[in-house]
Amino acid sequence: MQFAAHPDDDLYFMNPDTQRLLDAGVPLVSVYVTAGEHTGKNWIKGMPATPPDRAAYSSARHQGLRQAYAEALGADRFIRWQKRIITLAGGRRAEADVLVHDGRRVELVFLNLPMHTSRRSMALPALWEDRALELRTHLSADSPVTRSDGYDHDGLTEVLAGLLARYRPTVVHTLDPDPDIQHSDEATRKRDSEQPGYSDHGDHTAVASFTWAALLRRVADATAAGEPVPAFTTTAFRGYYNRHWPKNLPPGVLAEKAAHLVPYGGDPSWECGNPSGCGDYGVGGDRPLTNRKGWVRATHYRWPAPGPAVATEPDGRLAAYGVLGLRAVRWHETAPGSGRFGAPEDLGGGPLAPALGRAVLRDGRVLLFGVRFAAVAGRGGPNRRELVLLEQRSPGGPFLAWRGLGSPERGDDRSRRIGAPVAVAAPDGRVHLFVRDADKGVSTRVRAADGAWGPWRALPAQGELQDGLTALIDATGRVHLLAAGREAVRHWIDGSPAAPLPLAGDPVAAVPAPGPDGVRVFYRRPAEARLRTTTGTAPAFAGYGLLSAAPGPALLGRDELHRVQLHRAGRLHTRTGGPAPVGDAVLHEGAAVGLGADARPWAWRP
Repeated sequence: MQFAAHPDDDLYFMNPDTQRLLDAGVPLVSVYVTAGEHTGKNWIKGMPATPPDRAAYSSARHQGLRQAYAEALGADRFIRWQKRIITLAGGRRAEADVLVHDGRRVELVFLNLPMHTSRRSMALPALWEDRALELRTHLSADSPVTRSDGYDHDGLTEVLAGLLARYRPTVVHTLDPDPDIQHSDEATRKRDSEQPGYSDHGDHTAVASFTWAALLRRVADATAAGEPVPAFTTTAFRGYYNRHWPKNLPPGVLAEKAAHLVPYGGDPSWECGNPSGCGDYGVGGDRPLTNRKGWVRATHYRWPAPGPAVATEPDGRLAAYGVLGLRAVRWHETAPGSGRFGAPEDLGGGPLAPALGRAVLRDGRVLLFGVRFAAVAGRGGPNRRELVLLEQRSPGGPFLAWRGLGSPERGDDRSRRIGAPVAVAAPDGRVHLFVRDADKGVSTRVRAADGAWGPWRALPAQGELQDGLTALIDATGRVHLLAAGREAVRHWIDGSPAAPLPLAGDPVAAVPAPGPDGVRVFYRRPAEARLRTTTGTAPAFAGYGLLSAAPGPALLGRDELHRVQLHRAGRLHTRTGGPAPVGDAVLHEGAAVGLGADARPWAWRP
């Protein structure tokens, strides 16, 4: 189930992940909060000007979505969908369009809130902040919904939580609730359609915030009713961030992603059967690839990390740690090497962002690190994130209570910009915790061998960095940190800057290696599928996305068809069965471990 602000947010920012889940037969419900009516002008260069018609433009964009998802299912783009009205919380109504084709199913839900208020301000950001504002829904042409409804702040949260309860998804896609700080001059900001101070559209941030508030309410409502914690995984996708950073999709993946926007954009010459228009004409043809903003050329996660976090228990079984229903959970392998996992054990700690960091102490105890949504209030209330720690009492045993580690940032708003935690245990007993901070640098906090934590401090700056840090210990006990930056991959050794490495489009993987650098790094250049390495010859390992590596070396990642692949001992293995993977898998002692669309972990040992 995915939640978008506008028609096309999913196609620009959540693909190719959405397409891969559809290809695996996972049914999809896609919720669009605004009507997408904007100025009501649906035209492209060379077309004669027509009077603005917001109802028609909204309808044309909805038709474009039906065309795009019909083709995504392998159907004719003009196939007929079933349109119906669904009743939402508070008696509100929405259009839901359903298509079933070759046993696969897509449902599109249109809430149709306006994009602007009567004062021409952006409606969704205002609704998130304003205690008293009420918005009336737009009526989209050619829709079965003929009555306008009212939404205030609580009403939208309640409706989104109700949709989660209705459909009970195991996979949830959202936009980015906490975009990077981005300072641009006013002309550039307006040209790029970004909100003041941040690298994204204001509607994206507001809808993501409402979605996370609804996720919290969904979990609270279920547990208050005596139900189990809802079993869903969550992935947040970056939005206009994509234009500011190196592009990470190789040509084949990019071509497929851009192709999904062609039927959405449509063309005024098409005969689609919708009197109001056959798509969002400004997006059709080759325009996704020629658009200078380049949104389509990358797909980035808000909290990138190979996952779940994995450790080996004293009896040889794997323990997988992840975030399910916004809470940390532990799954145990049923038997050593079985590749099957039992029911999740609730470890609490929520509400948590999806990425967990982990370190294993010398005695085998596990430390888990997460980003907690400490406050998601809206309406002028606090909106705050913090780092938290869960420490195991004994190897393979229970855990102590969650402990707050604070944030390297001062102030609630800056705390929202912290990234996915990464930690590593050094031979001297210390644990080094790293996190990308609000200034797009790296901050660290170190735990001494006796368990005492030192203060947060910033590593020496090396330019602006992307999230998705890589930490490891070399053969001499030195601590290495690597981060893909705007101009190069940056490298620190024991906290001091080392020579930069070539530019990469995604986070890198590394293993200890002989020599003064102490590590061998594997990476892909922006917009390339080919794997490269800093020493020796890289194996044939074409693909995209995050990489995981182990000494040997062994490499784990996804190929250009999003299949999990493992290169080990000179051989390439491709996973072709099992549950559809969600996000990126991690390599642990020869096994690939990931989360599936069924909200359960899987292990693969080819």
